[in-house]
Amino acid sequence: MSDEHSPVLWVGQVAVASLPVEIDLANAGQVREDLLSVLNRGPAALVVDMSRTTFCDSAGVNALVRAYKRACASGARMRLVVATPAVQRVLAITGVDSLIGLYPSVAAALADQSPRSGKPLPGHASTQTDPDGWAPQPS
Repeated sequence: MSDEHSPVLWVGQVAVASLPVEIDLANAGQVREDLLSVLNRGPAALVVDMSRTTFCDSAGVNALVRAYKRACASGARMRLVVATPAVQRVLAITGVDSLIGLYPSVAAALADQSPRSGKPLPGHASTQTDPDGWAPQPS
């Protein structure tokens, strides 16, 4: 696992976290922890800057979904900045693009003043007991 953390820039109550060029099994755990740590600081919104990201595997997608669940539980908005077609495709195939709002730039994500982006997960409770933000799904 990489010891490299995602840099975070605060713009008022909005945190902008810049993710690495590649997100895979080797660093997805660190990415998840970095995003959850930012959300624990209580931002109104989290903009996840993936504009430099050219590769994201299922471990990376899992990290994003866990962060999204934590954001929903804490009432924060979460937005993804995605510039590369390969990452856009992965997010479309997995359905993450219908869950979390995608933006072409950080400026566009910051300019969107809508109260929510994406939609809540089916069966997702508004309060979480799991520290990673996972809620048990009904069978």
